[in-house]
Amino acid sequence: MKNLLVSGYRAHELNIFSQKHEGIPYIKKAIAGRLIPLIEDGLEWVITPGQYGVDLWACEVVVALKQQYPHLKCSIMMAYQNMEEKWKEDKKEYFQQICAGVDYVGVVSRQPYQGIWQLKARDELLFRKTDGLLLVYDEDAGEGSPRFMKELALKKQQAGGYQYISISSEDIQSIADEERLFMDL
Repeated sequence: MKNLLVSGYRAHELNIFSQKHEGIPYIKKAIAGRLIPLIEDGLEWVITPGQYGVDLWACEVVVALKQQYPHLKCSIMMAYQNMEEKWKEDKKEYFQQICAGVDYVGVVSRQPYQGIWQLKARDELLFRKTDGLLLVYDEDAGEGSPRFMKELALKKQQAGGYQYISISSEDIQSIADEERLFMDL
């Protein structure tokens, strides 16, 4: 696998409203834990849609991993121009900081949001340009925006040659439990 799409919940879908939320480091560790074996197996690019939440946390993970794996590259591919325009100021600053650290930032539609077709066009491009999807999603926790990515990935996987990898809330919880156990020792 050379190119991997990474996505998942938006922050608000996880009831995360601050970058200081205690759950974010565990989500990042879960992402890193799935990425490292893929990187060591030849992964070159991690691509995200750049939504506020798992997408940007994944970018942070990749930027940090580039110290150890300098060949690794990261890209944000947004659906439309000025995606972050209506975000709060602190989220905009965080987004701009992440964009400055990745290797490529692109936009599928060079216009502001006009309709769902822009999101569909972005997803089509992302799935065409990647060999697999790493998705932070847990159906048991309730449906959310990642459901659509999962459906597309599974269709592409059935057609052959596409890999679907998931991170569930149980995976993240076990990382948190292990860390707490280690801290108590």
